[in-house]
Amino acid sequence: MLSDLRSVASLLTPLLLGLLFHGLCMNFQWLSRLAIPIDQGRTLRGHRLFGANKTYRGIVAVGFGTALGFGLRSYAWSHIGSALEPQWLSSPGIAPFGFGFLVGAAAMMAELPNSFVKRQLDIEAGQAGRGVLGVVFYFVDQVDMLLGVWLVLALAIVVTPSLVAWSVVFLFVAHQLFTIAGHRLGMRSTWR
Repeated sequence: MLSDLRSVASLLTPLLLGLLFHGLCMNFQWLSRLAIPIDQGRTLRGHRLFGANKTYRGIVAVGFGTALGFGLRSYAWSHIGSALEPQWLSSPGIAPFGFGFLVGAAAMMAELPNSFVKRQLDIEAGQAGRGVLGVVFYFVDQVDMLLGVWLVLALAIVVTPSLVAWSVVFLFVAHQLFTIAGHRLGMRSTWR
């Protein structure tokens, strides 16, 4: 059980670097030419498809940052050496940078269905809604990217229910910490 948590931490830490890089891009206006809403202002039933916050910059920035994270992770494992190194990372068919980019980009695209549903329910970007539905959306907002992450990771590893469950816990807790830190550093307008 602890080995699954360790594996999840090892697999998802590069994604956290991708999310951090995206936050820096937003804060310092890096890659601003890509800050184009994916829905390009299109609407359905008078509501935006995804909203202004879901941009091409998010996909590229998280993809690039995650690629960098997987590359650094691979470099560290190859130079430090460890029995904990996942076997699939050292296989010749896996390119850490390309694989990392896919993980990060898929993570961001996996957020789109949740954004679409929230926009159609007239829930503003960055909000969760009210009541029970608000609690559900708050939780989903924290972990929705895992669907994309696991779809890509499944190309290289065997996905088990235990790994998925630990990834939900890991990402939920990490997301809370990142959000609070981002708010304290002035990178986010709210603590949520």
